[in-house]
Amino acid sequence: MPQELLALAAAVVVQLIALTAYSVVGNLQLGPRITLSARDRVPPLSPLLGRLQRCVTNGVEGLALFTPAVLVAHLSGQSTGFTTLCAWSYVAARALYIPAYALGLVPWRSLIWSAGLLATLLLLGAGLF
Repeated sequence: MPQELLALAAAVVVQLIALTAYSVVGNLQLGPRITLSARDRVPPLSPLLGRLQRCVTNGVEGLALFTPAVLVAHLSGQSTGFTTLCAWSYVAARALYIPAYALGLVPWRSLIWSAGLLATLLLLGAGLF
């Protein structure tokens, strides 16, 4: 299997880790009475839980950009060492982003996010040109 597709699968696993962290912290802080409900009335989230929620949302948005970039590179036959580096750089950035966001590390969270976006854009560019 091409490295870019393996990196895409790894990015999904990283997203599942973020979702798991959000779910565990949510259950611990809000309790199952809230988390198992329709959540029509949710109390205010703690700063950590709010950051994890936004991290999960951001991860979905990131995958919405990364996935087509991987597919463009793969389907255009542009799989190279450079595209592999870009794909795995994205995965590494997402893995680092979760704790950086959860811990509120400023400005590191934004720098890590930027590295992931840059990796995605470079991967897409390599697939197009």
